Amino acid sequence: MENNIQNIPQQPQEESFDYKALFFKLYRFWYFFVLTIFIALLIAFLFNKYTKPIYEVGTTVLIKDDRSSPDAQALIGFGFTNNMQNVENEIGKLQSYTLVNAAVRELDLGVSYFQEDNFITTELYKESPFLVIFDSAHPQPLSIKFKLDLLSDQNYNLKAEGKDVTLYDYKKFETIDDKNPESKADIKIDSTFRIGQFIYGDGYRFKVVLSDQYYASKHDNKSYFFIFNDVNKLTGQFKAFEIEPIKEESSILKISLKGNNVAKSIDFLNKLTEVYLRKNLDQKNRAAENTVKFIDAQLKNLTDSLDISEQDLQEFRTNKQVMNLDFQTSQVFEQLKELENEKAQLDLKAKYYKTLRDYIVNNKDLDDVIIIPTTMGIEDPMVSELTQELSKAYADKEEKLLYSTPSNPAIVQLNQKIEITEKALLESINNIIANSNIAVGEINHRISTLEARISQLPATQRQLLGIERKFRLSDNMYNYLQEKRSEALITKASNEPDNEVIDIARDDGGAPVFPKKSLNYMIAIILGIVLPVIYFLGKDYFNDKIVERKDVENITKYPIVGHIIHSSKDTQAVVAESPKSSIAESFRSVRTNLQFFGQGEDKQTILITSDMVSAGKTFCAINLASIFALYGRKTLLMGFDLRKPKIYKDFGLSNTEGISSYLINKSKLEDIIQVSPIENLDIVMAGPVPPNPSELIASAKTDDLFNGLRETYDYIIIDTPPVGLVTDAFLLMKYSDANLFVVRQNYTHKKVFGSIMKDIENRNLKNISILINDVKLSKNSYGYGYGYGYGYGYGYGYGYGYGYGYGYGYGYGYYSDDKEKEKDNTVKRIFKNT
Repeated sequence: MENNIQNIPQQPQEESFDYKALFFKLYRFWYFFVLTIFIALLIAFLFNKYTKPIYEVGTTVLIKDDRSSPDAQALIGFGFTNNMQNVENEIGKLQSYTLVNAAVRELDLGVSYFQEDNFITTELYKESPFLVIFDSAHPQPLSIKFKLDLLSDQNYNLKAEGKDVTLYDYKKFETIDDKNPESKADIKIDSTFRIGQFIYGDGYRFKVVLSDQYYASKHDNKSYFFIFNDVNKLTGQFKAFEIEPIKEESSILKISLKGNNVAKSIDFLNKLTEVYLRKNLDQKNRAAENTVKFIDAQLKNLTDSLDISEQDLQEFRTNKQVMNLDFQTSQVFEQLKELENEKAQLDLKAKYYKTLRDYIVNNKDLDDVIIIPTTMGIEDPMVSELTQELSKAYADKEEKLLYSTPSNPAIVQLNQKIEITEKALLESINNIIANSNIAVGEINHRISTLEARISQLPATQRQLLGIERKFRLSDNMYNYLQEKRSEALITKASNEPDNEVIDIARDDGGAPVFPKKSLNYMIAIILGIVLPVIYFLGKDYFNDKIVERKDVENITKYPIVGHIIHSSKDTQAVVAESPKSSIAESFRSVRTNLQFFGQGEDKQTILITSDMVSAGKTFCAINLASIFALYGRKTLLMGFDLRKPKIYKDFGLSNTEGISSYLINKSKLEDIIQVSPIENLDIVMAGPVPPNPSELIASAKTDDLFNGLRETYDYIIIDTPPVGLVTDAFLLMKYSDANLFVVRQNYTHKKVFGSIMKDIENRNLKNISILINDVKLSKNSYGYGYGYGYGYGYGYGYGYGYGYGYGYGYGYGYYSDDKEKEKDNTVKRIFKNT
């Protein structure tokens, strides 16, 4: 039968993935999927129930374009446009710590109130039945819970305890310095107090009053707690809001904030935009306010002079009984009045120019905004333009410093612009002051000429002219300044913020952004399905045991002669006891395939081995020999495992004589052959364990043994030791026509099996085929996957390839182990007698 098995063509392996087989493979563990899905849904339910929901609220702000001056980079076609730069600047201001901190302070969030219910802590923002009114001049403790139980509308119980508690100064909005001995305090409170009673200690001073939200039936005998907040830490928490344009290159900004409390988030965003717009308006109003301050300072001095002049004029007219100037004196007075009014205005403007020059020279604080020249009646275009440019540069620098550092290139560029503008403005101011001095000198000369004419007037008229001249000058200047003051106030009243809020933050009743309950349940279902799939596929992937037919085919090119299903019987000779069982049928299929491989040979010698012990080679040898004997052929079972003989135990025979005694010439051939309880089956035991089994097997006496046995028996089944441990089986393969290598499902190691198969292939041994043993069939299984079901069928085919079928129910009622076992009477009687 040389090369008969090797010449059988290999079955083409399926390239595509068998999804149907995978489905039935996983469906076998449906209960595991149900369990994991239930657990995942339970976890999702608990997560949704006990996780604080997070809501998102938003507001939108329009950033108006600043088109006061063209952008050189935009004009030549590169760089950011003024609009985009302005939007980025406004985003920086909105995200600045200063602005957020100002909004948090105005919200008055010094104390937070909470209620615990079923392990869920809820913040009672604007819903607390009580309020804590604390003394801001006294330090208050941070990070400590004050547990409060409302007993009635008159009393409450308060508990709090902490050591080395950090204290906070609400006047300065900062924690007390650690160097200060009063920066820490030990707090222990456990007592009942009256509503409205001040509670004080080294680290606290406050009182609890009932709020408008209090209802006795709802809040009495309930537990609450409150904590004092660090305003700076709150600022850091609220800075987590996001700002982005609603569309690309849009100047409308959307400000979004996520938080557990919708009302608090809404109040913060609205307060943030309110402070933001107010600061912008304050910046614009500062110029008008500074103008009013300047005019008020001039009016303060001028009012005294006007009162004195008015009193002097009235007294002179009463005493001298002179009411009006004569015609000549009136002409001189009108000319003189015009000159002095012109000089007074020049003097006032000169004061403004000097003030402006001092501002630039002394480099005052940026909070001081320059008075705009037009508010003082100065129409010089160069000075007005430079002044406005300088004021805007200072304002831009102030804004950028909110979210940037002095070393930022934009700040450096602004500083250079300020320096250049200041030089140009100082030069213009000095020129104007010089020209103003020349004009004042010319007016003084004209006034001197008129005063010479006045000296020729009568004494009474001359005195009246001087007094009235002084009064009229003060009165005109007073009226002029009052007019300019009114104009400045009108300008301030008409100012509006550069930007505006389009949509205020509000509660639209939307679902929380976290947790998303529907999504969590969907994820739970997916995980409940995916995790078991990953587990089972991973288990198969990392499993180093032979599980499926494909595992064998991936390791070796040798054909699979068949498979033996799992036996739950206590005996080794299952074929003899249950010849009509399904396991007996699997041995019949192996017998059929071996006969097919033998291509009509009447006699065969079949060697059975394995990689390691417990693979089931002896079990297969006994039952394969039994199935040939039941076929009516003269069969011999040889126990060639000289090192560990045990077949005699399964048949209840003697092992005093056997192969080992024959090979050392102590026994004759006919003496070592024993008759088994099974008809047509004889057995040759291994005999006593020799010290040199390999040498005995390699001796010429073994040739004589097989030559003599082949003349008597049709089939010789040789049970040999595992080839993974000793080489005895290799020495015996020259006597066999077929060599069966037994692989046990879920027992044989892939690496060990692969190593032995590679060694056999390197030896170029012939007539090797694989027999898969102990295959466990499953009810809801599909395909040729050992452990996952196999469909039985009839016929011949290489590698027991009968196609797909269900591993449960096929052939039901045919095999004796599908019903109450119905054993062969003859065989049963034989074993009973034995």
